[in-house]
Amino acid sequence: MAKKNFLDFEQPIAELESKIEELRYVQTESAVDISAEIEQLAGKSLQLTKDIYSTLTPWQITKIARHTDRPYTLDYVRDIFTHFQELHGDRHFSDDLSIVGGLARFNGQPCMVLGHQKGRDTKERGLRNFGMTKPEGYRKALRLMKVAEKFRLPVFTFVDTPGAYPGIDAEERGQSEAIGRNIFEMAQLEVPIISTIIGEGGSGGALAIAVADQVLMLQYSVYSVISPEGCASILWKTSDRASDAADALGITAHRLKALGLVDKIVNEPVGGAHRNHKQMAAFLKRGLTDAWRQVADLKVQELIDRRHARINSYGRFTDTKAESKSDKR
Repeated sequence: MAKKNFLDFEQPIAELESKIEELRYVQTESAVDISAEIEQLAGKSLQLTKDIYSTLTPWQITKIARHTDRPYTLDYVRDIFTHFQELHGDRHFSDDLSIVGGLARFNGQPCMVLGHQKGRDTKERGLRNFGMTKPEGYRKALRLMKVAEKFRLPVFTFVDTPGAYPGIDAEERGQSEAIGRNIFEMAQLEVPIISTIIGEGGSGGALAIAVADQVLMLQYSVYSVISPEGCASILWKTSDRASDAADALGITAHRLKALGLVDKIVNEPVGGAHRNHKQMAAFLKRGLTDAWRQVADLKVQELIDRRHARINSYGRFTDTKAESKSDKR
């Protein structure tokens, strides 16, 4: 059994799980039947997990979104899609491995699927640049989306990045232009786009593949214009107040759903997606199927008009003070 990695606020769960593992070991080495005790402790562990996860703070949710065992894009591609054929390169500079994508089938329907990919171990994290994409990665993503448009294929994207890579080499090759170009082109792409925030959705690095007709967000994922640490460093000159920044930023799925920035929240298994990849994939597949049904039959112009209306609605607000004054009159 793979070792579970517990976060700091999950230590009570870790202690119970450790006791359960000890008893299971004793069970295999002894003739005494202690299965009832094991089952009782397992029930306590499940209830404790539910209790802890029912009162999570935005900063704790951020930690879950960054969990190293959380499913990545290729995990969902394997469990949700079939006949996946990865495509490489931007046809200009190189192949950025922090973005993966290719042709696949979703419920038998040909489609294009792409997303950010972080690494599992030190070597892979280096190769994939910790999911921080460079211009060539965004240009690869745009190339794949244009291929999808040419062959009238829907596009499924998966967002999981702390942000676009801020290095000098990325700036030299036009990082901001690449991100802006993707946003511009996706806004007028003539095929349905369904995007899912599966982990971190950081700034323009996320938005560059997240302009969509339907935006889904996993229950314990986050989506924001800046990381809590970055926000805290700007506002309070110290990253130690990241938890305060997370509260202020409104980065959680339920907050963003209330603001109309995401369409659907996909529930995660008890204890988060990292606890059960297969179950999470099953939940997400149902969510993607529902999202696809809502846009599958739309004509091209209707699709684009709805997408533009959606984008233009972002940032709208109601001036309650002005309304109260007019009511008094």
